[in-house]
Parts: sequence; structure tokens; C-alpha cells
Amino acid sequence: MGKYGGQIKLILRKEHLRQYVYLIRLHKPIGTLLLLWPTLWALWFASNGRPDWSHILIFCIGTLLMRSAGCAVNDYADRNFDRHVKRTQYRPLTAGEIEPKEALAVAAVLAVMAFGCVLFLNQLTIFLSFMALAIAVFYPFTKRFFSIPQAILGIAFGFGIPMAYAAELGQVPLEAYILLSANIFWAIAYDTAYAMVDREDDLRIGIRTSAITFGSYDVLIISLCYVVFFSLLGYLAVAAQLNHWFWVGWLSALGCAVYHFLLVRTRNPEQCFQAFNHNNYLGACIFAGIFFAYW
Repeated sequence: MGKYGGQIKLILRKEHLRQYVYLIRLHKPIGTLLLLWPTLWALWFASNGRPDWSHILIFCIGTLLMRSAGCAVNDYADRNFDRHVKRTQYRPLTAGEIEPKEALAVAAVLAVMAFGCVLFLNQLTIFLSFMALAIAVFYPFTKRFFSIPQAILGIAFGFGIPMAYAAELGQVPLEAYILLSANIFWAIAYDTAYAMVDREDDLRIGIRTSAITFGSYDVLIISLCYVVFFSLLGYLAVAAQLNHWFWVGWLSALGCAVYHFLLVRTRNPEQCFQAFNHNNYLGACIFAGIFFAYW
């Protein structure tokens, strides 16, 4: 009995660890990548294509840790809403596999680990990390009162931009804010597509999202957000005098955006979700263009 009892405990322990993996979305890297691409753009822009390799490592690890912490905080904040949404009703916290206090503990541990990474950087970057944490914690609650919480998400997902500039230059110049603004419009575009998946459930339970706020103009506004995003990136590229390789990446990313438009205009939930996930390739195309332009 003791032997079998030990095996059962081991199985239960492994299952609990699996629930932690689901809580912080390690099985869904798309969120981490949507944070990472803008951070890498900023590192390359700020350093003229020669970022400190230790900075690259720190920001990659920090991005993974903070995105994971953000997922735990988000699920804690939304635990009473998620059970009413088809896509989220089986998340570990909602399903009762993990206690709310466990989710907060996981988020706290991950945030402390991320802060440990930032301690290797300068004081300005350390200061900005506290702002990044505050925005990450604040964002999940904006869905209760703010009509376009996706804009706050864009700041949260793009806060690696000013931090990257601070780490490389010791200051945050105007171009960093332009790049952050571009990221906000990009986030509104891709996360509105994401919100279109849950629109009917969100309307029923009273959650506010850009998909609900934009209503029948959702596809048009997504398109306009992409226009602003690509325009701001183009401005930065011209100002930095990047060569044709940037524009190859820019045009490739534009092709991705056109593909996303064709998907979201159907307003079919599965195709909207596909458009959201495909934004990883858009971000990768922009980074490839920047990388090879500085090569």
C-alpha cells in the first residue's frame, strides 16, 4: 500500500505542476513572442544593430518571466468571469485545480525572478521595471471599466521598449516613445481580433473589450491601427536611414497584415483567433528586416 501510495502522490504532484504550466501559459508561447519582438526591435534600434549580448539574454529571460507572471495575475483577476467564457472555462484557477492564493504566489515568485534579472542593468532600467510591474498588474482589471483595455495591453506588452533603450543608452529618447506608440496600435489590432473570439460571452457577462466598443467598425479600426503601426515603423526606419532589407521585412509584415484582414473580416471566431496567432510572424518579419538592415 505504501508503494502504491507513493506512486499516487507522485502522479498527483506531476499533475499539479502541469496545472502551473497551464496557468502561466508555457504551452502557449504566442504571448511571450508578442512581448519579445518589440523588445528586440528596440534593442536593435537603440544600439544601431549592436546590442550588448548580455542585454539580449536578460530581456529574453525577463520577458518570459513577466509574461508568465502576468498570466497568473490575469487569471486571478478574471477567475469569476472565465467560468462563463467557453474558451477560458477550463483554465486551472477557474476549474479549481489551483487556489487563488497559489496563483498570486506563482506571480510573485516569477516577478521577483524577473526583477533579479533587471538588477544587472542600470538604475534607470531598474526604475522602469517597477512601472512595468505596475502596468502588468493593473491591466487585467481595466476590462471592468475601460472601453479599450487593449490600449493598456499595448503599453504593458511594449514596456520592454523604453527599458531596452534605457539599458542600451541610459536614457529614453523620443524614438522609443514613437516605437511604443506603434506597438500600442499593433496590440489594439491583434488583441481586438482576439477579443472578437469571445465577444458574445463578454457581452453576456459585462466585460469591456475593444471588439465590443468598436462594434460593426471592428474590422475597419483594426485596419486603421495597422496603417498607423506601419507608418510609425516606416518613419523610424527613414530616420535611422535603414537600407532595403528593412523594407523587405516591412513589406513581408504588411503581407501578414493583409492576410489578417482577410481572416477577421469574416468575423468567424476561429479565423479571428488564427489572425491573432499569426501576428507572431508579423513581428518576426519586422525584426528580420531590422536585423539584416544593421548587418
